[in-house]
Amino acid sequence: MSRLHPRRVFLVSGGLFLALAVLVAVVGVFPGDLAVRDSLLALATPPLVAFLRLVNRAGDWRVLLPGTLLLYVLPRARVHWTIWPALMVSAPICEGLLKITLARPRPEGVAYGFPSGHATAAAAFFGALIYLSGFLAPPARVLLRVGGATVLILVALARVVLRAHWPSDVLGGIALGLALAAAAALVDSLERGRATTGAALPNSGA
Repeated sequence: MSRLHPRRVFLVSGGLFLALAVLVAVVGVFPGDLAVRDSLLALATPPLVAFLRLVNRAGDWRVLLPGTLLLYVLPRARVHWTIWPALMVSAPICEGLLKITLARPRPEGVAYGFPSGHATAAAAFFGALIYLSGFLAPPARVLLRVGGATVLILVALARVVLRAHWPSDVLGGIALGLALAAAAALVDSLERGRATTGAALPNSGA
């Protein structure tokens, strides 16, 4: 996002999440969930599982909390600094409330699974990182964006391979997290526009 049109990201991600949520409420487990899950589990060799257990931590608050503080290394994050902690607090709140509302069980166990909390938090964080890195010059911008997208995909894969979620739980979490990150980016863009407009106004004092 930034240069990626946060409004479009918000509309697409939010629309995808709403569509998935409606289907979850009506259908429950999707027909393709089991097939995709079985295919991924068939690839789950012990070394891959060990690697994904490590990657899985990128969706945990114990990593994302210091990660959010590290966002302030990026100059743009410090301009409207309250937006990013608010994003990372709102993500688990939204995800938790939606889990209770939709009440779809995970593939193993009785806990609710849609949307995935790890995927939601990771998408919110890495969505913010992708937006904020858009204000950097290459190659830093490209490296952060590719790295952020790669880790997000791996976290999503980990949640399925580690038997914690259905694939649609993860997809819903990514859609929700990116929609929240895009909303935060829109707020940042609006604040930036107001500041620019205010600075451009002539001084009306005598």
